[in-house]
Amino acid sequence: LHTQLGSQVSKKDVEGFKKLFHRFLQVKGPSVEWIKIQRPPEDSIQPYDKIAARGLPDNVADCLNKLVVVKLNGGLGTSMGCKGPKSLISVRNENTFLDLTVQQIEHLNKTYNTDVPLVLMNSFNTDEDTKKILQKYTHHRVKIHTFNQSRYPRINKDSLLPVATSLHMTGQNAEAWYPPGHGDIYASFYNSHLLDKLIEQGKEYIFVSNIDNLGATVDLHILHHLVSQPNGKRCEFIMEVTDKTRADVKGGTLIQYEGKLRLLEIAQVPKAHVDEFKSVSKFKIFNTNNLWISLAAIKRLQEQNAMDMEIIVNPKTLDGGQNVIQLETAVGAAIKSFDNALGINVPRSRFLPVKTTSDLLLVMSNLYSLDAGCLTMSPKREFPTTPHVKLGSSFTKVQEYLTRFESIPDILELDHLTVSGDVTFGKNVSLKGTVIIIANHGDRIDIPAGSMLENKIVSGNLRILDH
Repeated sequence: LHTQLGSQVSKKDVEGFKKLFHRFLQVKGPSVEWIKIQRPPEDSIQPYDKIAARGLPDNVADCLNKLVVVKLNGGLGTSMGCKGPKSLISVRNENTFLDLTVQQIEHLNKTYNTDVPLVLMNSFNTDEDTKKILQKYTHHRVKIHTFNQSRYPRINKDSLLPVATSLHMTGQNAEAWYPPGHGDIYASFYNSHLLDKLIEQGKEYIFVSNIDNLGATVDLHILHHLVSQPNGKRCEFIMEVTDKTRADVKGGTLIQYEGKLRLLEIAQVPKAHVDEFKSVSKFKIFNTNNLWISLAAIKRLQEQNAMDMEIIVNPKTLDGGQNVIQLETAVGAAIKSFDNALGINVPRSRFLPVKTTSDLLLVMSNLYSLDAGCLTMSPKREFPTTPHVKLGSSFTKVQEYLTRFESIPDILELDHLTVSGDVTFGKNVSLKGTVIIIANHGDRIDIPAGSMLENKIVSGNLRILDH
C-alpha cells in the first residue's frame, strides 16, 4: 500500500489516517460519561463586556502584528446549489465571502499600519479554484498564504476497509476521499511548515473561524486580552461562545469534564440525553467556532503528539448506494489540551453564518450595512435579534433564489418569514411582523411590486398577469 500511495496521497496523509483509524478502533463506548459532566466554573467563561471594559492599549499595532487570521476554506457551495468553493459565492454587492475577508484585514492593516496575514485552509475540493482567484488580490495590502487539509479514504461501514479502488481522484474514485473535518488544522498547518514560518516572523496567535461566518471579524479587545496575560498564566486558547436560542439546539457547548474545559458536540451525546443537550436551560451557550489559539502551543502539542480530539464518525451514502463512514475531528475539541483555556460569551452579532439562502436573504437585505468588509446591523432595527426566515425548497439554490426576488425586500421590521411553494417577489416589497406565504402545489403566488405585508398569511393562488 505504501509504495503505491507515494505518488497520489502524501506520506503525511497516510500516517495521519493510520493514527486516526487506530484510535477509532480502540475507542469503545461513548466518549463522555454523562454523569461526569459539570457546568463550567464561573470564571472559565467570561462575559465579553468584562473583557472589553479594560479598553484598548496605546499600541494596538503591536498586538495586531502578533496575529494571523486563519479562515477554514475547505467547503463547497453544494448545499446552496453552487459549484466550486463556498467562499466564492457572492453574498453582498457582488462581494464574495473571500472578498469581504480580504477587505476587513486590508482595512486593519491600513488603519494601524500593520501586517496581519490571511491564511486559508483549503481542501482538495477547493484548493485549485481558490488559488486561481487569489491572483486578484495581489495589489491588496494583505499577504495571503494557503495550506491544504489532509485527504483521507472513506471506509466501508461494514468491512471498515477503504472503498477506493486506486489512489487516483478521478471518476468513480473521486467519492472515495474526503477532507477529515476542521480538527485537521493542527496537523496540516504544522506539516505545511507555514506554522514555523509565521512563528519566525514573530506571530503568536491565530484567529480561526469559518469563512462563511460573516460575524467573525478581528476583535481588538479579545486580542488585547490574549497578549496582555502575565507569562505564567498565558491563555493558549479562547473559544467564543454565545447564548443559545431555539435555532441553535445542535451547536456544541462548553462543559467542565475531569477538571478541564471541554467541547461537547451533539454527536457525542448518548441518545437518551439528546433532548437534555438541546435544552436551552441546562446548556445555555454554544460554540461559534471563532477561536483564538497560541501558535507556540500548537507547535508544542503537535511535537508531543498530545493534541487530543474526540473522533466524530460521520456516516454517508455514496451515489452508488454504498454506505461508508468518514472519520473526522473538530478544531474546538482540542480545547482540553491547551493551558488556561477560556470561553468568552460574545454578542450574537459575532455569529452570522450563511448556510442557506434564508441566511443569504438576511445579509443581502437592509437589515445590515456593509463597511470595510464588515456587516453591522442597522441602527434602525428596534431589537437586536435577527428575524427568523424559512424559505422553502424552491429557494434552496442561489440561482433560483435570485430569480424569485426582483429586489431584496425591506425587512427592517420583520420578525418571522416562512415561504413555501412557487412564490416570487416584485420590486420594493416590504415585510413586517410575521409573514407566511404558502403557494399550494400547482399554484403560484406573485407578491406585487411595492406591496407592504404586515402580519399576513398569504395562501392559495395569487397570479398577477400583465394584460
